Amino acid sequence: MNDGFAKYVAHRHLRLCRMAYLLTRDWGAAEDLVQTALAKAWVAWRRIEGNPDPYVYRIIVNTHATWWRRLWRGEVPVETLPDTAVPQDHAAAVEDQAALWKAIVALSPRQRAVIVLHYFEGRTLTQIADILGCSLGAVKSQLGRALTRLRVDPDIRTMNLEELQR
Repeated sequence: MNDGFAKYVAHRHLRLCRMAYLLTRDWGAAEDLVQTALAKAWVAWRRIEGNPDPYVYRIIVNTHATWWRRLWRGEVPVETLPDTAVPQDHAAAVEDQAALWKAIVALSPRQRAVIVLHYFEGRTLTQIADILGCSLGAVKSQLGRALTRLRVDPDIRTMNLEELQR
C-alpha cells in the first residue's frame, strides 16, 4: 500500500500543488491543502488506488471550500501579500493578471474550482463532475455562472477573459 501511494505522491505532488495554488493564490496554503488532501487519501488508499485523481482533487476542492467559508466568516485571519516592485515594461501585464485573479478569487469556491480545473488543469467537464461529485449539468451551470460573473466584472478587460478561455 505504501509503495503505490509513495509513487503517486512523487509523480503528482507538483501538479496537485499547482492546482491548489490556483485555488488559493498562496503557495503556503496550497502546500497545506495538498498535504491535508494526501493525508486523507492515504487513509482511503486501498479503496482509491486504481484511480486516485478524482478522489484527491475532490478532497482539495472540498477542503479549500471549507477553509474559504471559515475565512469568509472571519474564523481565520486574512493575510495580505507584500508589495513587490515590478519592472515598468511588465506593469500593464501584471495589472491585467492581478485584476483577473482578483475576479477569479471573488467567485464562489465551486465556481473557482470549475474554472481552475477546466481552464488551468485542462480537465473535461465530465472529469470535473467526477472530481466534484456532482452532475455534468451542475458543472456546466457553475462554469456558465462563473464566466458570466467574469464577463461583467468592470476590472477585467476583454482580452484577459479571452486568454482565460484559450
